[in-house]
Amino acid sequence: MIDYIKESFDELKNHVSWPSWAEAQNLTVIVAVFSIIFSLAIWGIDTVFGKVVEFYFGLLS
Repeated sequence: MIDYIKESFDELKNHVSWPSWAEAQNLTVIVAVFSIIFSLAIWGIDTVFGKVVEFYFGLLS
């Protein structure tokens, strides 16, 4: 188990290509923007669907 942990750290340190700090910041902003857009789209769809269901059950009663 100890060897596995040592090899894992060695792999991360010597064999993984990490992005530069500026690139990591840019990618973080892109992910944040798309997350906000996606959450707003889901909220909009949920709101419309909720109104449709409310209208449907209003017709039934």
